[in-house]
Amino acid sequence: MPQYAKNLDVYQGFNFKKDKQTPVGYITKLVVGDVELTADQATIKDPEQPGSDFGSKVVGVLSHYLWETGTTDAMYLSAQISTSNKQALQAKLLTDWTNMEVTFNYVVYEYDPKEKKYFKSNHLDAELKGILEKNGNDLNLSVADDPSREVQSPENFSLQIGIKPQTLEQVVHMATGLNKNLSKQWGITAE
Repeated sequence: MPQYAKNLDVYQGFNFKKDKQTPVGYITKLVVGDVELTADQATIKDPEQPGSDFGSKVVGVLSHYLWETGTTDAMYLSAQISTSNKQALQAKLLTDWTNMEVTFNYVVYEYDPKEKKYFKSNHLDAELKGILEKNGNDLNLSVADDPSREVQSPENFSLQIGIKPQTLEQVVHMATGLNKNLSKQWGITAE
């Protein structure tokens, strides 16, 4: 089965330039257990309308996204998050986890060289509901102790998370070019 894997340009995500055409992505919502990360990164530019700010603040600027595109396959996100979000997650990682549920929303943009425009190559109509993935006894969740060097201001830290789907059918929208759209199922409804 084909996979959807993207290396995303963090510098371009924070400092959008119209003359640079690299893929960018954003996490717009992330709740891990009982920790809701704050959408606190403002003045991010909208790749589809580079003269305007993104419609809302973002939780993080994506650096990598991977999904094997199978209905029950996990999604893996790597992003740069703020100091306050890093501190909230690190505090939670030092306690016991009982609630493994994850609610999240994101968007990935790519440039269509034929149409000379950015387009949403992976996005959602509604937030996804997942479960934090485990590797053996360890949670597939980590936050860097040291700030990223790619973009130094605002100070930001690398987050990595693996999320399996909850037992309900959800929809992920994908595109291979401007107006070349398709949708895929993530999760299976169980009764």
